[in-house]
Amino acid sequence: MVAAFAAFSRPTPRSLAIGLPVSLIGLGLRAWAAGHLAKNQRLAVSGPYSMTRNPLYLGTLLTALGFAVAGDSLALAILFFALFVLVYLPAIELEEQHLKEILPGYAGFASRVPLLLPRWPENLGPVAFSSELYVKNREYQALIGWCAGALWLIVRAFWFGPA
Repeated sequence: MVAAFAAFSRPTPRSLAIGLPVSLIGLGLRAWAAGHLAKNQRLAVSGPYSMTRNPLYLGTLLTALGFAVAGDSLALAILFFALFVLVYLPAIELEEQHLKEILPGYAGFASRVPLLLPRWPENLGPVAFSSELYVKNREYQALIGWCAGALWLIVRAFWFGPA
């Protein structure tokens, strides 16, 4: 994916101005979700988990599609979307099965909260964000990756121009 991203991206100042904010929203959603998630320990129902059962995956999708827009590449958008459908959707299904087995109340939660596309909840639940969970979930790695991708696009757009 990194090689495809490097090869197919043809960013322009305009594509950066549109795509980087979209990808940053996805990164922010991932960060928000990571601060509410105690993996395999308790059911996450607050923050973004009150809107979608899979905010990390939704954040990943937004980040990737934002980068495709920033890279001004339809080929990248198609590749990222295909990867999401072929890899991430089956992973979501496996995780759902696993969570139903280990977390009491998951089936009821799943019946109330949409799988991926968010719905505004009646109650956001506790709004407390845990920076300790953010670090424990190693979400800073996504931030580092985002910074590297954004830097690549900016350098490519302003120093090399679209090829």
